[in-house]
Amino acid sequence: MADARLRVLLDEAGIAARVELLADKLSEVDDGWTVVALLQGAIPFAADLMRAIEKRGKHPIYDSLWLESYRDERESSGKVVVRADISRSVEGRPALIVDDVFDSGRTIAYARAHLMAKGATRTLACAFVRKPLAMGSRSMRSAGTRQAISWSATAWTMQAAIAACRLLRRSIKAGARSSD
Repeated sequence: MADARLRVLLDEAGIAARVELLADKLSEVDDGWTVVALLQGAIPFAADLMRAIEKRGKHPIYDSLWLESYRDERESSGKVVVRADISRSVEGRPALIVDDVFDSGRTIAYARAHLMAKGATRTLACAFVRKPLAMGSRSMRSAGTRQAISWSATAWTMQAAIAACRLLRRSIKAGARSSD
């Protein structure tokens, strides 16, 4: 049986510290802003970030936007579809887009264009984790999100870590059975 171990990139305290640092960097986000979490993966990160922003005495409006490009796959289909739109108006308000995984930049670029078309005055974006090759993507460069992505926490969410452990455990068990 193979000896497979996952390397923890950031523990709970490390993630909390990075979220606090991000909230400091987002000092301009205040009561006049709308924070838009991209469903479904960004909810844990967005909740932590909203708490950190609110600890600083700022209370932006929270909303969510369900965009889909992955379905149940690990690779993007290349097409972004709105599954459920925001429920509050962003007209005349700046918006902070919160995503879970930054890959090609396509989803954030789509969300930005979508919110701007709905009247947002400007957008910022942040992501919890960045895939290793994401920085060189053409979509990201054209979306102008290089600065926002430098704020990413670059860590696993607990849900992703648990799912990876379960998948790894199944793979190890299947490998052990096939070698018997």
